[in-house]
Amino acid sequence: MNYTEAIDWIHSREKFKIKPGLKRMQWMLEQLGHPEKKLRAIHVAGTNGKGSTVSFLRNLLQKQGYSIGTFTSPYIVKFNERMSIDGEAIADYELAMLADKVKPLVEKLRGSEIGEPTEFETITVMAFLYFADKAVDFTIVETGLGGRYDSTNVITPILSIITNIGKDHMSILGNTYEKIAFEKAGIIKPEVPVLTAVTQAEALSVIKKEAEQNNSLLFLYQKHFKSEHIASTHRGEEFKFQMADYVSPSMTSPLKGLHQVNNASLALAAAELLIDQGFLIQRTFYPEGIGSTFWPARFETIKREPVVIIDGAHNEEGTEALANTLKQHYNGRTIYLLYAALADKPAGKMLNQLKPVVKEAWVTQFDFPRVLPAKELGDQSPIEPTYVESNCQAAVERILKKMSKEDVLVISGSLYFISEIRKNFE
Repeated sequence: MNYTEAIDWIHSREKFKIKPGLKRMQWMLEQLGHPEKKLRAIHVAGTNGKGSTVSFLRNLLQKQGYSIGTFTSPYIVKFNERMSIDGEAIADYELAMLADKVKPLVEKLRGSEIGEPTEFETITVMAFLYFADKAVDFTIVETGLGGRYDSTNVITPILSIITNIGKDHMSILGNTYEKIAFEKAGIIKPEVPVLTAVTQAEALSVIKKEAEQNNSLLFLYQKHFKSEHIASTHRGEEFKFQMADYVSPSMTSPLKGLHQVNNASLALAAAELLIDQGFLIQRTFYPEGIGSTFWPARFETIKREPVVIIDGAHNEEGTEALANTLKQHYNGRTIYLLYAALADKPAGKMLNQLKPVVKEAWVTQFDFPRVLPAKELGDQSPIEPTYVESNCQAAVERILKKMSKEDVLVISGSLYFISEIRKNFE
């Protein structure tokens, strides 16, 4: 297969299986000689903040001279981003070679009792092969959905991280914090330390129980490791970090928003636990590691005059964080909103969260199977005024014409939409 054929073949896989479970993953990995067992892995689950936490941790460890593989989703610009080493996406030819290697196994399972692998199972196996072959020092693995039955949950990591719990993908994971926490806590393994920034009491009790059953040390944010937010500046969020007897100097996260201080703190706490495990890590590199972190589509400024920000806030918790970050950094400025969402999201509720900070909303749509039509999205919007423009590029142009240099345009909603918009700006 060439690259285009490989991508087409990957995308031809089913997205979800009616039969959840890890049997397909275990069978394929066994046929390939268990590449996942060759990885020194750190496993990251959570509703929001996984990508940012992975990025902070990758930068912290890279500054120590380690090579870092990262498996993340979704991608923003190109599919290859999902498998990266030291921030460099896998090459087209290497991705095609991996697809060639995995395809016979996928086809062998067609019509079997356990069924043919999904798209995500297929690329997870490809990623494990890739990182094992490249012999990276650490592999940071982000779950796709949930944790317990996620295809990544075949690894035995050296650390587990659960960023937070929010109400997303409820049709699959459950409709309460306890049920969602139960799925995320499935990544906890026997005697493997766990870090979390989860705050809801009902979710925490589930995580604590899982950690106890696995005899895993549990480290809680603002109890076992802490941060102190100092200031929000044009450069980002200035803060200090503390764990046990270590207190950091002041450092700045270029990723804006108080929630990013939580994510940076999780990454710093992970680095501290790696020191405890005997890895050579120098704390003097922490500020540089945090300060060099970048993660696309997370309150990312893609234009300066006027300011245009893209943010993939696709659930209620993410939207609340976006509204708070806008208040912190652009209080008193006129804010325009361009928004598009998928049909299975509570778009009306999320627009209501943005209502206090937005002067004018525009709703649109994009080319995607589950997209919510612009007209329906407009009907759900509580923001006055809300304008409907089904062509997203035309919407951007119309808004920019209205704006002064001091105004701010925020483009948000589905990450698939953000990916498309970002390409247009580039």
